[in-house]
Amino acid sequence: MRFTVRVWRQREENSRGALVDYAVEDVSPDMSLLEVLDQLNERLTSEGEEPVAFDHDCREGICGMCGMMINGVAHGPQRATTACQLHMRHFTDGQTITIEPWRSSAFPVLKDLVVDRSALDHIIEAGGYISAQAGAAPDAHAMPVPKRDADRAFAAAACIGCGACVAACPNGSAMLFTSAKATHLGLLPQGQPQRYTRAENMIAAHDDLGFGGCTNTGECTQVCPKGIPLETIARFNADVLSSALRDHRDED
Repeated sequence: MRFTVRVWRQREENSRGALVDYAVEDVSPDMSLLEVLDQLNERLTSEGEEPVAFDHDCREGICGMCGMMINGVAHGPQRATTACQLHMRHFTDGQTITIEPWRSSAFPVLKDLVVDRSALDHIIEAGGYISAQAGAAPDAHAMPVPKRDADRAFAAAACIGCGACVAACPNGSAMLFTSAKATHLGLLPQGQPQRYTRAENMIAAHDDLGFGGCTNTGECTQVCPKGIPLETIARFNADVLSSALRDHRDED
C-alpha cells in the first residue's frame, strides 16, 4: 500500500506550523499508523531531515500517549481505538491521511504532534484520589459493593487520560475525563467521605485551567477509545450540585 501522509510540522511552541506532505510506500495493511510514522522517520533521518515528533509509549491502547487528530477525527476513523492500534487496513490504498495534534488552548503544541497535556494531571491533583485514612486493606469480599455500582465504577475507571474528549469537544471541555476520574471513586465505599469536596475541587481546577464548558453535544463519547458513557458527566454534575447545596446549608 502507498499513502500520502500530511503531517503538522511545528518546530516549537511559539513558532508557526504548517502541514507537510510525505509519500510513504511499501506499507503493510497490518501496520499501525504509528509504525507508518516510524517508517517515515527512518527515511527522514537517513536523508538528514528532522523526524516527526509524536508521543507514544505502550502501543497497546493502554497509556493514552498516542493522541492525534487523524483526518479530522481524534484517534482516527475506527471507533473505540487508539491511534497506536489503528491499522492501515482501515484506510484506502493511495489515500491522503492528515495527522494533526490535539487542538485546545489547554493543550499547547510543543513540537509537531506533541502537545502539553499536563493540565489533565492538575485536575487529578485537585481531587482525583482518596486520602481518607482507612487502615489496612480489607479482604476483597469484606466490603460489599452493588453490582450496578461496581460496573459503573469500572467503566469510568477505564479512562486512560488521552485527551481525545477535549480535542473532539467544540468547547474544548475536559468534562468526560474529569467526570470519569471523579465518578469511579465516588461510586465506591472508599470514595464516599470526600465525594462532594472532590467534585467541587476538580470542577474548579477544570475551569481554572482554561477548559471550556460542557454543553452535552456528545462528541467526546464518540471518540473516547474506552467508551466512557455520557451519563458519567451527568453523575458528576449531580455531585457538583450536591456539593454546592451542602455548602449553602452549612452557611445557613
